[in-house]
Amino acid sequence: MSSLVIAGGDIVAGGAVRRGDVLVADDKIAAVGEVPRGAATTVIDASGCYVVPGGVDVHTHLDLELGAVTSADDFTSGTRAAACGGTTTVIDFATAYGSESISSGLAKWHAKADGRAVVDYAFHMTFTELTRPADDVLAEIVEAGITSVKLYMTYPERLMVSDHVIREVMRAAERHRVLVALHCEDDSQVAARRAEALAAGRVAPKWHAWSRPPEAEAAAVRRAVAMAEDTGAALYVVHLSSAPALAEIRAARERGLPVFAETCPQYLYLDAAMLDRPDESAARFVCAPPLRDRWHQEELWEGLAQGHLQVVSTDHCPFDGRSKDAGTSGRGWRDFTEIPGGLPGIETRLALVYQRVLAGDLTLEQWVDRCCEMPARLFGLSPAKGTLAPGADADVVVFDPRLTRQLVPERLHTRCDYSAYEHLTVTGWPRVVLARGRVVAENGEPVGEAGAGRFLRRASGRGA
Repeated sequence: MSSLVIAGGDIVAGGAVRRGDVLVADDKIAAVGEVPRGAATTVIDASGCYVVPGGVDVHTHLDLELGAVTSADDFTSGTRAAACGGTTTVIDFATAYGSESISSGLAKWHAKADGRAVVDYAFHMTFTELTRPADDVLAEIVEAGITSVKLYMTYPERLMVSDHVIREVMRAAERHRVLVALHCEDDSQVAARRAEALAAGRVAPKWHAWSRPPEAEAAAVRRAVAMAEDTGAALYVVHLSSAPALAEIRAARERGLPVFAETCPQYLYLDAAMLDRPDESAARFVCAPPLRDRWHQEELWEGLAQGHLQVVSTDHCPFDGRSKDAGTSGRGWRDFTEIPGGLPGIETRLALVYQRVLAGDLTLEQWVDRCCEMPARLFGLSPAKGTLAPGADADVVVFDPRLTRQLVPERLHTRCDYSAYEHLTVTGWPRVVLARGRVVAENGEPVGEAGAGRFLRRASGRGA
């Protein structure tokens, strides 16, 4: 049996901070606390560092095809970048399009990931048509080890489902203990504003944001909450970006409803001014929901601090500059509707959120909870993931608060050729990252080979 001790760090886990050691035996945590140094063959000195659970990113889009272009990171490069930034588990999205069967859609995503990932991974299931009773569909999904589904309230040309379908899925989800995740933007508002912009010849990237206002997000969240309340289902709102949408989440939770939400670093650090740049540069920052005016950021940070927002994920969807320029047709975009949406961010999440610990706006415990513990609990990965406790997988990050890193493409490991945060230098970065006992990154650089990451069959979520 191989073993190592991570010695003398400040362990941040379970809502507390304490000085101690972590003993790893093979791929599991064997003990936490005071561990005799002779108990292991290898000692990692964590003095002056925080020892935290491996990060859990529950929203990534690896090897995603969108028209003529594909996201820059596959399951090897994407999970390698994740590991370098301290994330040791990702949940991606398997999609069955149109009348395609669940099994066929899922098989395609397994083929993308199998034998390629550096860290462990799971899937949400997305489908765009309900061709069988929702109970049958969710039973099949659960049998495949997937206990969350994602549905869209926008993108009618390829992804959107009706409120009737959402209600049917929610009714079945409550019976099968499946968590329903929704992309919330009211498409009627979006469609009207998009048509108005295009009719006036307003085709630049900034009009993408204008066509998807905060009110459209808030209206969709309001509808989603009402459907969840009617059906008794748990609801998880993805990539929440605005203060009005957050107000809807807060009101629902204050009524005791099982409503949860995530936000992403792009909404915490970037703003709509990025879209006022020349078109080629602005196109890099097109995403949905779009970047908002700066004042929304402080509302979101306050939501994280107060617990109204439970998770920080990335929505890592890294179309490189060439793909952004090519557009979904591959022949160059003619207006904002043809710009592939999404931003890179899988490697920078833990460090970016930690900056608000340094600023005194979040505690260490909140940082770890929002990035590691709560996502694992909500999505059925706990107690194997997101915790430092005997019996858990040895996913451990030694986070050095003295390391600095400029977030330029040359210092990151995604295949995307630009960084959305290249104007930032962060203080604090993972020094050593273990995934199931294997060292997968040291000092922000990858270690080891791809293929050791495994698919995780999940239990029922809603563990919060």
